[in-house]
Amino acid sequence: MANVSLNNVLKKFGQTEVIHGVSCDIKEGEFIVILGPSGCGKSTILRMIAGLEVTTGGEISIDGKVVNNLEPAARDIAMVFQNYALYPHMSVYKNMAYGLKIRKMPKEEIDRRVQEAARILELSEFLDRKPRQLSGGQRQRVAMGRCIVREPKVFLFDEPLSNLDAKLRVQMRMEIRKLHEDLKITSIYVTHDQVEAMTLGDRLIVMNEGYAAQIGSPLEVYERPATRFVAGFIGSPAMNFLDVRAGADGLAISLPGETQLPLEQKIKAAYRGKEIVLGIRPEHFDIADDRDGLIRLKVDHVEILGADTLVHGRFLENHDLLTLRLAEIRHFPKNTILPLFVPPQKMHLFDRDTGKRIFDA
Repeated sequence: MANVSLNNVLKKFGQTEVIHGVSCDIKEGEFIVILGPSGCGKSTILRMIAGLEVTTGGEISIDGKVVNNLEPAARDIAMVFQNYALYPHMSVYKNMAYGLKIRKMPKEEIDRRVQEAARILELSEFLDRKPRQLSGGQRQRVAMGRCIVREPKVFLFDEPLSNLDAKLRVQMRMEIRKLHEDLKITSIYVTHDQVEAMTLGDRLIVMNEGYAAQIGSPLEVYERPATRFVAGFIGSPAMNFLDVRAGADGLAISLPGETQLPLEQKIKAAYRGKEIVLGIRPEHFDIADDRDGLIRLKVDHVEILGADTLVHGRFLENHDLLTLRLAEIRHFPKNTILPLFVPPQKMHLFDRDTGKRIFDA
C-alpha cells in the first residue's frame, strides 16, 4: 500500500490547459473515485499518475516519492483498462502470469500468485481457457487478476465496467469493492457513472472542465454540493433549479408570484435581497395540504417505475420544469395541481453568477 499525492497538477496539450491545478492527498488503502462527464479530464489525471501522460506542472508523489520523471514500470502501479487488453492467444493463466514472467520471477512464485489471484476472483476453473471462451465479466476479472499478481502499491481503474451490461456492472461493482476490502490496496477509479462512484468510493473527486469541483465523501457531495454543477451532476433524476430572490432579512426566499419559502438559517448578508438559485432534489419534495409557503406543480406526465414514481411538470408562476420523485406508485391526471412542501434543511442555495454554494452566515 502507498499514499498518493497530487500537488497543483497541471496538464497542457500545446497551448491548451486541460487540467487546472488539481490537488488531493490520497491515504494508504483508500478507494478514491474520480467522477465527471466526458472530457472533464478524469482519465488524463489517471494517465498522469500511471506515467502514460507527461505532467506539465505540479508534482505527483507515490509513497512519498515524486514520480513525475519515472517511467510507468518504475512506479509500482497496476492499471485495469476499459477494453480488458488481454492477449487473445494466451490462456487465462498465461495472461495473468505474463507480466511476472518477463520480470524473470521464479516459476514457483508466479504459480503461487496466479493461483491466489484466481482463487480471490473465482477464476480457478477457467485458467486453461482463452479470452474468447469467457464472458465479459470474466474477462474483466482476468484483467483485474493480471494486476493483482503484480502486488502493486496502487491500483488504477480506467472505466473498467463501461463495456458491460447493466446486470454485470452491478455484480462487478460488488466484486471490486470486496476485492478492495480484502487486499486493502490504495485504489483510484475513474468513471462517469455516479452510481459506481457513490457505491465504491471512500471519497470522490468530482471533475468539471479540468477543475476539481469538489472532493469529499459520497454523502458529503450528495448532501452539501459545493457548486451548482456538482449538485446537478450527482443524483438521479437531476436536482431541480429555480431562480429565486433572497429576503431582506435572510430568513426566507421569494419565488415568482410572491410565494415565500422559509429557510433553516440566515444566508450571508451579501446575498440578501438579491437573485440567487434554489436547488431541490426530486426525492425531497413532499405532497402537502394546500397552504401558504408551498411550490405548486402542474403535472405534465407521470412515469411509473415500479418501486417509485417520477412526476414531471411545471412550476405555475414561472413555468420552470420540475421533477418529483415519490417512493410509491401514484397516478396523477395531466394538469393536476400538486402543492409541494420542501423541508428547509433540504434546500440548496447557489450564487447565480459563480455557481458556488451559499453557505450559512
